[in-house]
Amino acid sequence: MRGMTRIAVSVLLAATAGGCAVGPDFHRPAAPAVAGYTPTPPAPTASAPVEGGQAQRLVEGQEVAGQWWRMFGSGPLNELVDAALKANPDLQSAEAALRVAQENLAAARGSFYPSVDAQMTSTRQKTAAMLASPLASGDLLYSLHTAQLTVSYAPDVFGGVRRQVEVSAAQAEVAAFQREAAYLTLTANVVAAAIQEASLRAQVQATHEAVAVASRLLATVRKQRQAGQLGAADVAAQESALAQIEATLPPLEKQLALQRDLITVLAGRFPSETIAQTFELESLQLPQALPLSLPSRLVEQRPDIRAAEAQLHAASAQIGVATAARLPSITLSADLGSSALAFSKLFTGGTGFWGLTGGITQPIFRGGTLLHQQRAAEAAYDQAAAQYRSTVLTAFQSVADTLHAIDADARALQAASHASDAARKSLTIAQRQWTLGLIAYPAVLQAEQAYQQSLVSLAQARAGRLADSVALLQALGGGWWNRAPAGARQD
Repeated sequence: MRGMTRIAVSVLLAATAGGCAVGPDFHRPAAPAVAGYTPTPPAPTASAPVEGGQAQRLVEGQEVAGQWWRMFGSGPLNELVDAALKANPDLQSAEAALRVAQENLAAARGSFYPSVDAQMTSTRQKTAAMLASPLASGDLLYSLHTAQLTVSYAPDVFGGVRRQVEVSAAQAEVAAFQREAAYLTLTANVVAAAIQEASLRAQVQATHEAVAVASRLLATVRKQRQAGQLGAADVAAQESALAQIEATLPPLEKQLALQRDLITVLAGRFPSETIAQTFELESLQLPQALPLSLPSRLVEQRPDIRAAEAQLHAASAQIGVATAARLPSITLSADLGSSALAFSKLFTGGTGFWGLTGGITQPIFRGGTLLHQQRAAEAAYDQAAAQYRSTVLTAFQSVADTLHAIDADARALQAASHASDAARKSLTIAQRQWTLGLIAYPAVLQAEQAYQQSLVSLAQARAGRLADSVALLQALGGGWWNRAPAGARQD
């Protein structure tokens, strides 16, 4: 019997020291075997003879800068992003969630060690007269003081504890990459909001210019009406044209005010507070060389993909936790202490005691609970694997969509530039011809409206190219791995 006990202990120690753990060992999914994001390699974009109309080229394999927003060459934008990173509550929430996960991981690792507890009890007790006193003196009324130390340990024979720590570590990775995703979303939203503000300011300015042109034309029409050269209908038509242009201003000004509110809140302030930075399209530089990460690197760079991978890792480890719950568990404990009738007699001769206890528990019948919990964990792994694949596909779609947008919007700006030049020339010619009496007044109105719309379209097209650059840098992961400190990257 004594030999069997030694064998059992040896097997127990070997299993514990060997590091074996039930359940599958996690292996990172392989990167997609694709050569590119689009059927054909991206080519340099079209250019336009306007500010922000330079051709852009995509540099395959170039790293995304950690502070990618500095590519737009705007000091106020850099200041705004820095302010948002310091004060935005969504980012602060993500950082707190990461600390929670890290502390939970540290707590889970404590299961590897024995637990030690100290206990002190004092009781006053009277034994019934019909019963014999437990004391040699025969006293029925006595006090008993006990001080003891208890050490307990549950050897991780089948690796259930290790798998649970693995789950916690994976969940900490999830929180780390979710924090990086929040960082990327915040910075991208701030830059996009600044670009939209600049676009709206340009549209408001273009509309004001159109109002000024229409007002000057109305003054001319009224003079000609007074001279008898035009009728009341011509004056009314120009007044209507001016009113229509003026009617487009309040919606634009409303959008601009809402955009300022958004920027203020992104910076962690109330809308009633003031943000010093304002943005014009002329102050934002269009990056002429954009990085384009290799497809095999995208799964390493996107925080959402890395978070989905960590979720998959946690689901894999949870299978081991559920499997270990169906296997025997061993507990060991030791007690050491002193018990005396008087407090002053504690730890004196003859008052000490000790005890060793070992136990093993094997679940026999739980109504199928443990089996179905294991199957549920396996199904959860399949779910996480499908979610990971979906996240990867969506990420590649995001990059492809952005590449298409960069190409199309460059051509759109080129067309908008040509259209604006043509509309300006057409209006100048129409005004001159109308002054000379060569054309009817409705032709001037049409040229005027076309020019006003072309200015708005041009501002929108310029902003669109800037926004596309932001979207690509965000789709590629935002360069968090190149930021100092390196952030949450865990390979």
